[in-house]
Amino acid sequence: QVQIVESGGGLVQPGGSLRLSCVVSGSSISAYFMAWYRQAPGKQREFVARVYTGGITEYTDSVKGRFAVSRDNAKNTVYLQMNRLKSEDTAVYFCKLPRDSGYWGQGTQVTVSS
Repeated sequence: QVQIVESGGGLVQPGGSLRLSCVVSGSSISAYFMAWYRQAPGKQREFVARVYTGGITEYTDSVKGRFAVSRDNAKNTVYLQMNRLKSEDTAVYFCKLPRDSGYWGQGTQVTVSS
């Protein structure tokens, strides 16, 4: 049974940083790219970043230069380092394993506010 658990969210002031973690159990992530998405209140879930098996990364334009996605296959974990946070980054952040029809975690809340 595949389980995905995100953590590391919280309340942070604008300009601050957070590091999100995504721990996967029940499946190895080594053969898959892994992705982060987010969903703000009243909005659709949107793509944030992905990291391929070889370490290549992709980002949505709004987070380029501020966020960094990485992976540790030995720990079956994916990270999202978020720097210079803005109020518009406020959302629930989800991790996705694109295996079968896709597996999602329950999300972790990130709130950027002064």
